[in-house]
Amino acid sequence: MKLDLTIYQDKLDRAIQRARERKFIIPTMAQQKDPSLIPQDIKDRLKNIGLWDLHPLNLFRITWHNEPVDFGGGFGGLNFIEFPTVFTGVDARIVGLVGKWFPTGVHKVGAAYGCMVPSLVTGQFDPTTQKAVWPSTGNFCRGGAFDTALLGGQAVSILPEGMSQERFDWLREIGSEVIATPGTESNVKEIFDKCWELRASGEDLVIFNQFEEYGNYLWHYQVTGNAFVQLAHQLLGPKDNITAFTSATGSAGTIAAGDRLKQEFPGMKIIASEASQCPTMLYNGFGSHIIEGIGDKHVPWIHNVKNTDFITDIDDVAVARLARLFQKEEGQEHLIEEGVDPALVKKLGLMGFSSIANILSAMKFSKFHELNERDIVFTVLTDSMELYQSRIAEMDEEFGPYKRDFAIADNARYLKGQATGDMVELGYWDRKRIHNLKYYTWVEQQGKTYEEIQAQWYDPDFWLEIQSQQDEIDALIEEFNHKAQVQLD
Repeated sequence: MKLDLTIYQDKLDRAIQRARERKFIIPTMAQQKDPSLIPQDIKDRLKNIGLWDLHPLNLFRITWHNEPVDFGGGFGGLNFIEFPTVFTGVDARIVGLVGKWFPTGVHKVGAAYGCMVPSLVTGQFDPTTQKAVWPSTGNFCRGGAFDTALLGGQAVSILPEGMSQERFDWLREIGSEVIATPGTESNVKEIFDKCWELRASGEDLVIFNQFEEYGNYLWHYQVTGNAFVQLAHQLLGPKDNITAFTSATGSAGTIAAGDRLKQEFPGMKIIASEASQCPTMLYNGFGSHIIEGIGDKHVPWIHNVKNTDFITDIDDVAVARLARLFQKEEGQEHLIEEGVDPALVKKLGLMGFSSIANILSAMKFSKFHELNERDIVFTVLTDSMELYQSRIAEMDEEFGPYKRDFAIADNARYLKGQATGDMVELGYWDRKRIHNLKYYTWVEQQGKTYEEIQAQWYDPDFWLEIQSQQDEIDALIEEFNHKAQVQLD
């Protein structure tokens, strides 16, 4: 079941005309993987455009290679942070790619691109007549609303009412319709229910559901996965190992990068992470938590569970406490006193809530396996604390001013004291148990078929066929751009 690339010519013609009017040029995935392929004229124009500007050329900044500046940046090496032992308390080299330097400040803008662009270049989505609906637990709809606004279309962002205020404010600022569904991070079914309600409304719309869209999987496999492969070859010494890749599952887009890495380094492990308060994969459990960006109580349709090796569950209390440790002056001073490089301390704001959870997952795995300095564990810093300042203010109000004693305790208990409980190494039947959970959400509720869920597990070519579609989609993008003949001012 590959991405459907059937052409709908009438709608495609209107989409091409809209692109011409809005000066909307689409980058190929090849260009996003390797920005040296981007035309020099576009690179020159980007020197006068801010990273968050609602400008069509910012599509070319949907890459891990952006210069880490807010305005006028070009392209270069990968933005990453390596966390030393003095910070993590483990010997392994934990390395995270930084997502803040994408347009909108989150790497999910890439997932949104991966979902929308195949529909746009085939005429399956007509931005002149159809609304683009972006069901999300926070960041995906940011990227989707951004991409839709560039086309002059109408976005509908669906996210739980309990998400941080920054998300709602920004979405409304760029003109997205916003629908707040009941609950918080864990309430994904309520988002799906709203999608069915919209389908039944009779409105002309296209729903880009990141949890089931193979374009999300493909984009991360190709663009994020190959960024990690490049970084691996950059960091590897003669005796080093790429030991693991860990990611909170969320929509299961980002974890697709692990599939690409494992093809390059077959001995490495893929770790899927979730909140301890909602242990769906670990215990078939349920609950509510505050690690924004990793919605759960289901297994996403696009999660290649058969290729997942470990599950780690992360306490959302640890994430919240460490967010204050990393942000507050007293916490930063304590870390420096403990020997953490001040330059690293200044960068800790590049980690939002799910990023902190990813680092803790990498630490747990490293402790569990007693990894050493030759082991490299990769993860993703999906967004920054720029999107969570309201959460810090809420904690300040609830717990009072952050004091040195809090910093000492939080560092000792939640960072250096991160334990190895609530995790499991997966055997064949453990993986199949998790995969089978898809049935109750996707076959019983969301219209997938028995044949599809069986193919995901038993067909050895299922995921390989999706992975191979980049060239076909890039050819459609190039044809779309050629027909649009966009003339830049």
